[in-house]
Amino acid sequence: MSEILDLTIELVRRASVTPDDQGCQAILAERLQRSSFAIEHLRYGAVDNLWATHGSGAPVLVFLGHTDVVPSGPVEQWSSPPFEPTVRNGRLYGRGAADMKSGVAAMTLALEVFVAAHPQHKGTVALLVTSDEEGPTNHDGVKRVVEEFRRRGQRIDWCVTGEPSSRDRLGDIVRIGRRGSLSGHLRVRGVQGHVAYPDKVRNPIHLVAPALAELAATRWDEGNEAFPPTSFQISNINAGTGALNVVPGMLEAAFNFRFCTASTVQSLRERTEAVLRRYGLDFEVDWDLSGEAFVTQDGALRRAVDAAVHEVCGIEPQADTGGGTSDARFIAPLGAEVVEVGPTNASIHKIDENVALDELEKLPQLHLRIAELLLG
Repeated sequence: MSEILDLTIELVRRASVTPDDQGCQAILAERLQRSSFAIEHLRYGAVDNLWATHGSGAPVLVFLGHTDVVPSGPVEQWSSPPFEPTVRNGRLYGRGAADMKSGVAAMTLALEVFVAAHPQHKGTVALLVTSDEEGPTNHDGVKRVVEEFRRRGQRIDWCVTGEPSSRDRLGDIVRIGRRGSLSGHLRVRGVQGHVAYPDKVRNPIHLVAPALAELAATRWDEGNEAFPPTSFQISNINAGTGALNVVPGMLEAAFNFRFCTASTVQSLRERTEAVLRRYGLDFEVDWDLSGEAFVTQDGALRRAVDAAVHEVCGIEPQADTGGGTSDARFIAPLGAEVVEVGPTNASIHKIDENVALDELEKLPQLHLRIAELLLG
């Protein structure tokens, strides 16, 4: 068994469903400590965060990942138990195999090899790992760590996130940015009453429907060279008392913007609320910004990643800003150049999640080469 396969199996075997790390970070910390990394455990609430550094000063290169996984789903639907890692048909199966314990293992091994080969490397190389990436709030994960970094004045120049970004083969896609995510929880008040007396009620379902239709049809922006246009999606509508003959007095709706840098949070909020007011609604909206849009322009990090992918994988990567959010959204505001590169994502969060063994073997080489090009 190869070292990367062995370490990935050891991590996948631990049922580290958010935010329970199940000792994964202790394994990583012990290995890196043997390689003379300074180890710091930053625990906030129920969340474990590992900050491991080697070297000093600038520039600072950080490899970013998470040890938590989503729940397995129906265990009986898996071909093999989700937390009993299994190799078959050239793939490693198990929850977290692709998202992202293989990436965390690869970054750890790459850092061990890098500091052994380059003990006097330039600047600082680091690993930042959280157990709260897959959770609904992420408040005590990288978001909280970044608050601590701001307090300390900790700089980050370059950040490589090992999320499974590839589409068909390792390295074919490199994420150079992400859309922002802005959610709204809308409450529209009406007047409850009997359906047989429409003159005595104000039906919030009827009142809000035209406004929601307009919001859904709105062209929020045209996008730009890095991003597609901003999208608006309604994810839930809830009203009613359970009785068929009662008009409800309240409607609640949830919606989300995935927005690009052509729009701002303020403009999206103001335009949304202007539409709601125009229809005379008695409403309130609770807004939740989980991440700003960001994009990393061509620079030292993107050039190093492109060169490493070409050398290790034999392909030219495509720059992309698609997909959902990742913890990179918390690092980018520090002024860091940020990219995401990792294994293929076809099976992530699914039954029988897996990673190809040939991809797995290349992952440490890829991260090692990035570190050598930037700090070697």
